[in-house]
Amino acid sequence: MDAGRAIFETVDKLRQRRTGPLVLELDLTEGLTEGPPADPVAAVLSMRKTRLSDVLSGLRRARRDSRVKALVVKLGGNPLGLAMVQELREAVTGFRASGKLTVAYAETFGEFGGGTVPYYLAAAFERVYLQPSGDVGLTGVAMEQRFLKGALAKLGVEVEAGQRHEYKTAVNTFTQDHMTDPHRESMTRIVESVAEQLVRGIAENRRLDPAKVRELLDRGPFTAAEAQEAGLVDGLAYRDEVYDEVKRAAGGEAHLQFVSRYARGAAVRKLPHPMADGIALVHGSGQIRAGRSGRSPLGGGGAMGSDTVSAALRAARRDEHVKAVVFRVDSPGGSYVASDTVWREVMLTRQVKPVIVSMGDLAASGGYFVSMGADVIVAQPGTLTGSIGVYGGKPVMTDLLQKIGINSELVAEGANAGMFSTARGFSPEQWDRVNAWLDRIYDDFVGKVAQSRDLTRERVHELARGRVWTGADAHANGLVDELGGLEHALGLARERARLADDAPVRSYPRLNPLERLRGPESSEDKSAALARMRLDAWGPLARLSAELGLPAAGPLSLPGWYVIR
Repeated sequence: MDAGRAIFETVDKLRQRRTGPLVLELDLTEGLTEGPPADPVAAVLSMRKTRLSDVLSGLRRARRDSRVKALVVKLGGNPLGLAMVQELREAVTGFRASGKLTVAYAETFGEFGGGTVPYYLAAAFERVYLQPSGDVGLTGVAMEQRFLKGALAKLGVEVEAGQRHEYKTAVNTFTQDHMTDPHRESMTRIVESVAEQLVRGIAENRRLDPAKVRELLDRGPFTAAEAQEAGLVDGLAYRDEVYDEVKRAAGGEAHLQFVSRYARGAAVRKLPHPMADGIALVHGSGQIRAGRSGRSPLGGGGAMGSDTVSAALRAARRDEHVKAVVFRVDSPGGSYVASDTVWREVMLTRQVKPVIVSMGDLAASGGYFVSMGADVIVAQPGTLTGSIGVYGGKPVMTDLLQKIGINSELVAEGANAGMFSTARGFSPEQWDRVNAWLDRIYDDFVGKVAQSRDLTRERVHELARGRVWTGADAHANGLVDELGGLEHALGLARERARLADDAPVRSYPRLNPLERLRGPESSEDKSAALARMRLDAWGPLARLSAELGLPAAGPLSLPGWYVIR
């Protein structure tokens, strides 16, 4: 009898879970990953991380699911980039417009630290709760750069470098002791543009006057009580109190489910036919390098390998069931040659089927190079892009070597054989070669932007010169076609390919276990798009790059401090 009752209760609970009210849950304290793991190291590091694409597709489906009553999201911990936050804000706004409850909860928005961008995300929710001991670090937007010229001079190191042009400021860290006027102008406009976006979004969501939000930015950070009094949060509560309220609002025996599990469960129940026409989603993330994508097992971010991404684009181009390609780019740039390799594959693919680029937090310098050939470029207002320029050079350690008693002698055959040695500076003739290299890359970059964006070379040069733009300003200047996120880019791809609104999207290439094990038959095989662990970057200049402290990936790179969180 007891066994029968237990079986009945178990079956009843399962029935309720399948038919009862559902509260979707999202924990953003560990951050999000852009796409599927590209290599074994990334697979291990992202095992417990939620994918952005799962969140976006799950919330889109949940709008129409009558079982789903509410969404509760925990914020804090690892900060998200501004453009990714704007993607999430769009998804939350769409979910909220369907009449369902949205609740954001945080233990703190910055514990004695900044929390402006996380709070900007929270403001998109109908209700915002903060733990009584927490804070709201609404402090505004700041970008800071340190200059090492003076410290290097004390060590006996001088950096010889050139750049195209005055806004290409990555090398200024080593050649200047303060911001140049163009450097300050560019950074000031980025900060202003981002602040405008934050103020506008918070004011609209919290029903506050923009002037009031500006005032609050100057007054922050706030204690929990001060934040509630200012109208920044709706209540002070602990997790159990927040969840109890959400469950009561959902009604019945509501149960929780993570958005990613909800999205994947729906995908399994609605598996598209393997031969169904759809969209290929190709990811290009990290520093751009020649060879295969991957990451170092010793730490650091992942890399976009030109061989890997090019193989994925080729495979998508040849697949008759792929009717359009969305190329998701989240990269600060890197190698010029590798960027040019990917650009070529984008152009070839565009001749066969539509290519839409969706920009993430960063798509600048080389990241813009690989994007510019697409039919349509979509970016978030907070994406950092542009940086159409180039730099290169080396540190000269002659004085340092003498100070520590090291004598360096060179035996060479060829006038410029030792030009990249750090023991001596460039000769006038060698500077001529460096400048010719910089001019060639810059001219090629500007010419291809003009061709791809249907602009004159003169207009592109005005927008280029190494300057970094927010997505909002890039859109106003014609470097970006539309503002929006990944979902918007997928919609454009379906529209251009004349596919249904629910046409399947496949991360490309999708390989079965056998294809992963056997290795590629040729460079045309789709399994050639697999990533690997790797360590190198600048090719023959890798050692010099490391000594100089330049970004490891190459001369078309955005400095690492261009991050807004």
